[in-house]
Amino acid sequence: MTTLPSALVSCRWLADHCAAPGLVVLDASYHLPAAARDARAEFAAAHIPGARFLDLASLYDAGSPVPYAFPTPAQLAERLASLGVGADDAVVLYDDSAIRTAARAWFVLTASGWRGPVGVLDGGLAKWRAEGLPVAAGTPDIPPAAPATLAAPTRVRTKAAMLANLATRGEQVLDARSADRVYGSGTDPVHGGQNGRMPGARNLPYTEVFNPDGTFRSPAALSAAVAGAGIDLAAPVTTTCGSGVTASVLLFAMHLAGKDDTALYDGSWSEWSADPATPKLQGPESWGPETGGPKA
Repeated sequence: MTTLPSALVSCRWLADHCAAPGLVVLDASYHLPAAARDARAEFAAAHIPGARFLDLASLYDAGSPVPYAFPTPAQLAERLASLGVGADDAVVLYDDSAIRTAARAWFVLTASGWRGPVGVLDGGLAKWRAEGLPVAAGTPDIPPAAPATLAAPTRVRTKAAMLANLATRGEQVLDARSADRVYGSGTDPVHGGQNGRMPGARNLPYTEVFNPDGTFRSPAALSAAVAGAGIDLAAPVTTTCGSGVTASVLLFAMHLAGKDDTALYDGSWSEWSADPATPKLQGPESWGPETGGPKA
C-alpha cells in the first residue's frame, strides 16, 4: 500500500509520486451555482496528470430529504469503483473551488471508513499551477475496480440529534459561514432564506484557516483560530455551514490540529432554517447562559 506523508500533501510531493502504484489522484472540484463554472469541463481542459474526476456535485443521497445529503456507503463505493479506485489505494484529493471542496471529499471518504490513506493537496490546483507544475487535458479512460466495503458514518449528525444537543450541550457547534450570514438578519446570499444561526453556535469562517496563498495554516495557528472562536479544544465539536461543504473545511483543519472528536451536521443551515419549528438566533452575538456559554 502506498503511504502518504500526512493528511496534507504538498504539490512537490505529489509531483514526485503521482505515478506511484496504489496512489490515485481525484479532482473533487465542486462550485456553487452562482460561480457559473462547469467543474467537469474545467477538468477536461486542465487537470493534474493522471487525475480522475470525482464529480463531487453529484455525490449525495438524492433519496434523502436533506439538501446535499451525505452519500450512502453504496453510492460512495460505486463511484470510487467506477473510477478504478481500489479498496486499499491511497487517495489524494484536490480542487479548484472557492469553497475548498476537497475537504468535503476527504470527510466523506474518511467518515465512511475508507481503508487506504486519504490526503488533501495543500493549496489545490491553484498552488499546483503557481509552482509551474504540468497539467493534462482530456478525460482518462480507467477500468473499474471492485467496490470497497464501506460503512455508514458515525460522525454525521441529523437535525434530531442537533435539537437534542440544544438541551444536553454535549457537543459544541461551530459554524463555518461568513459572519454576515451567521449574525446578519437579511437574506442568505448563497442558499436563500434568512440569515441566522443555531442557538449556542460559535463562528469560524472557513476562509480563516488558510494562508494568503491558499495553503492551510500551521497546526498551532489552526488550534488558536478554533480556540479563538470560543471552542474548548478538549470537548467535542460538530460543524455546520450552509449545506455541509465548508463545514468540512473546519473538520479537516481540526484534524490537522490533532482534533478528531468532531462531527458534521449534514443538513446544516439549509435544513435548520427551512423548519419553522427549529429555534434560531439573528443579529449581534449574544453568548450567555441562554445560548450555552459565557458572554464574549
